[in-house]
Amino acid sequence: MSGTGVETTFEPRPATAAWTAEEARSVLRLPTASDDKYSRGVLGLRTGSTRYRGAAVLGVEAAWRTGLGMVRYVGPERAQDLILARRPETVTAEGRVQAWLIGSGTDAADRSPDEDAALRSILAGDVPVVVDAGALDLAAEGSAPRVLTPHGREHDRLREMAGLVPIGADADDSERERAARETARALGATVLLKGATTVVATPGGWVRRVTTGTPWLATAGTGDVLAGVIGAIVAGATVRTPADVEHLGALAATGAWVHGRAATEAAARHGGAGGPITALDITAEIARTVAGLLAGDDAAPRR
Repeated sequence: MSGTGVETTFEPRPATAAWTAEEARSVLRLPTASDDKYSRGVLGLRTGSTRYRGAAVLGVEAAWRTGLGMVRYVGPERAQDLILARRPETVTAEGRVQAWLIGSGTDAADRSPDEDAALRSILAGDVPVVVDAGALDLAAEGSAPRVLTPHGREHDRLREMAGLVPIGADADDSERERAARETARALGATVLLKGATTVVATPGGWVRRVTTGTPWLATAGTGDVLAGVIGAIVAGATVRTPADVEHLGALAATGAWVHGRAATEAAARHGGAGGPITALDITAEIARTVAGLLAGDDAAPRR
């Protein structure tokens, strides 16, 4: 993905507004004859761990399937081996990137001093960073434009870190929207609050819902896939000015839209009300979902 057709300044919308296919399509574009692998976007991933190597594989696979020019993976050697066995086009050396994804498949309690320093260095830069899972304890740090991707319990921990009151597991979607907007403002970062209804909020008060998912998404590894999709979309955009930082909300919402629709498509292949899916089933549908979106095929999922 490279470039976007959506405006970089957004007015706050009603809390009930859902991110639409038309809006998601405006964030994506077809590559042109003048593109190269750098202009289409390069995503760097510092993800995975000895215990959770699969998370790195899922994030890399999702990023490639979303459509960008290059994926750079910097992580444990065993995870690199697994990634290269599945996606040999992945570059396992540091270099130029347009965005970072950090934290998926990691645990802050196990982070080494060297890894901690590397993550803080990424967050201290000006390249946008998708902050997931085991890196969320660093969410308030640095100067980089950030997209935070917590689930409910992680969001409550972020709120405590910011001096805010947790909202708990029983909060309805209106309360989740209010809280996500408050958290985004307090941390100076876009917050994508995962759930049956995903809520995306920016520091400037822009907030939208994403409702393309399916209950079958509640399975291991799907959050790693979501992070990879968002990272790929962010890598294709230029985020530098304060207005562009607000634009991260549109990019994150589009990532969640694509992820949810791909999951719904994967589940619908079982017929009826859908059936069980795995995280890799979702990655297998991402390219088709992106192609259909760009072609204007916004129909209900195929069965």
